[in-house]
Amino acid sequence: MRINADFSRRALVVPRDADWVRSPESGVDRLMLDRIGDEVARATSIVRYAAGSSFPRHLHPKGEEFLVLDGVFSDETGDFPAGTYVRNPPGSSHAPYSANGCRILVKLRQFDAADLAPVVVDTTAESGWRACDGDLERLPLHEFGAEKVGMLRLAPGARFELDGGRGGAEMLVVAGAVSCDGRLLGREAWLRLPRNASASLSAEEATTIWLKTGHLPADS
Repeated sequence: MRINADFSRRALVVPRDADWVRSPESGVDRLMLDRIGDEVARATSIVRYAAGSSFPRHLHPKGEEFLVLDGVFSDETGDFPAGTYVRNPPGSSHAPYSANGCRILVKLRQFDAADLAPVVVDTTAESGWRACDGDLERLPLHEFGAEKVGMLRLAPGARFELDGGRGGAEMLVVAGAVSCDGRLLGREAWLRLPRNASASLSAEEATTIWLKTGHLPADS
């Protein structure tokens, strides 16, 4: 399976334009954003857990990164409410579930093999946010080599230039809405830019974005 698998091309998914796909486990559905592979895949998805649904224990040989968008995601290490950002490094495993249902943005098999630090960040805590450029606030989440992951908050009317630079860029609208090159992108819209591309964003309302740069492979 190959979905938005050419990293030299711009990719955009707006949730209402795409279909949710059932996973092998009852009550767990996926909105596939990009994917190379079948059940074992390099993949970026929004995953929706119905109340009481679960996945059996499984290994993440090349790592797992997720942001809880809504509800509470859980595994044997604890509960992760909306706004929690987690990195489970290569070689980790868990048995996830959700008692009352949740949605997460999840990226699989995309870690540098040397990036072994587990990360858990509560993005709803104000302590880590820093003002920058007037109408923008940033929250760093993780950095390794050229890869940088963070959150961005834009006040209504704020403008931001998303820059693919030398390693590409990727964003998900967590809350609010932005105008991007003339198109309105609302909650959970996902945009990926190839290397050396850019996109102009303007916040239509108070908006929060998950942002990642410098991470795309040179070849698809």
